[in-house]
Amino acid sequence: NINMQNSTQKFYLCIDLKSFYASVECVERGLDPFKSNLVVADSSRGNGSVCLAVSPRLKELGVKNRCRVFEIPKNIEYIVAKPRMKLYMDKSAEIYSIYLKYISPEDIHVYSVDECFFDITDYIKLYEKNPYQIAKTLVDAVFEKTGISATVGIGTNMFLAKVALDITAKHSDDGVGWLDEQLFKKTIWYHKPITDIWNIGPGIAKRLEQMGIFDLHGISCADQSKLYKEFGVNAELLIDHSNGIEPCTIADIHSYKTKTKSLSNGQILMQDYDYSKSLLVLKEMVDKLVLELVENRYVCGGIGLEIRYSKERRKSTGASKKLTGFTNSQQKIRHEFEELFVKTTLKDVPIRKIYISLNDLLPEEYTTIDFFTDVEKEKKEHELLDAVIGIKRKFGRNSILKGMSYQEGSTAMERNKMIGGHNGGEEDN
Repeated sequence: NINMQNSTQKFYLCIDLKSFYASVECVERGLDPFKSNLVVADSSRGNGSVCLAVSPRLKELGVKNRCRVFEIPKNIEYIVAKPRMKLYMDKSAEIYSIYLKYISPEDIHVYSVDECFFDITDYIKLYEKNPYQIAKTLVDAVFEKTGISATVGIGTNMFLAKVALDITAKHSDDGVGWLDEQLFKKTIWYHKPITDIWNIGPGIAKRLEQMGIFDLHGISCADQSKLYKEFGVNAELLIDHSNGIEPCTIADIHSYKTKTKSLSNGQILMQDYDYSKSLLVLKEMVDKLVLELVENRYVCGGIGLEIRYSKERRKSTGASKKLTGFTNSQQKIRHEFEELFVKTTLKDVPIRKIYISLNDLLPEEYTTIDFFTDVEKEKKEHELLDAVIGIKRKFGRNSILKGMSYQEGSTAMERNKMIGGHNGGEEDN
């Protein structure tokens, strides 16, 4: 029963595609996701591989998303589908195009590959339908075209729509949940665990627990000065959300411009790497990220590096560094990363994760030139990088590679086949 008596009230939807990757794989095979046991996982990585998604049928049997393959009960038979990220992204784009038949892009915020927010306030009068009817129109259209099912949260702000999706819709027969501020306080205020609430992770929950707070009602009643002392400016978000308040709108998100820009890339290595092999991978990662920097016509004024070690040694090392100017020279940036790696990385501890970032990005016209800059040399390097970008764009990311990418320990060729760190190919399983 959606209260629509307030004529100035806004209404939002949050639509989540059910077990998206697994549902896509089921539909591709002509299977019903609600009757088929299927997991999306890269079995080539062994039984410790993470299941990126499991079909709704497996969820009913108690198998959880993001579990390891070996954690699936042995008595359950199931299909293993290797991740195909390009397929999922294409399917997500197709579903977005379905949304656009009903809702303007200015009123949509794409939150992830399988989740979107919608401001449907103006569409209630346009379509002469209530929020529930609009929600059903969208999800029915997606199902009819793609065979993918969805759940929906409806709320009077984005936060309430998201909470309605995550908590209320799960207990609804039709997969639709609804919350306004009054209903939120009645049904969600005392909900536990508090980590079910959007943007409250285990770390925040633990800090709240140390303050004697275990639910949103506890936050709403707490001494605000203590919350600000513990969480700083983030306390404002906690306090607002504890009362069902969210001032941010989709229009605000679209108009927001960050003060600083950055590019980043991280890689989890398939096995423990030693110091020299890790340096090789770092060089490949830097070269690839600089190509992205050049392609987007930016220069960077700083770099960041973090190295995480094998699970036996959980310590991480790394640092950020301001450059002496702004550049997108691959040679210069790689040299800076190599120096930072040598300076901060432990030499005798196996390495498992590498994270890099190019920080303080500015448009290319802000490139710094000083007395030590070989302008002609950098111009030729830039032209070469542009040529490499053009070849890769036309013939594929593995169409042109440096010699180091053929050395033992290189990950570039395999990574170039991936999207988001997972297999991006179209091969069947």
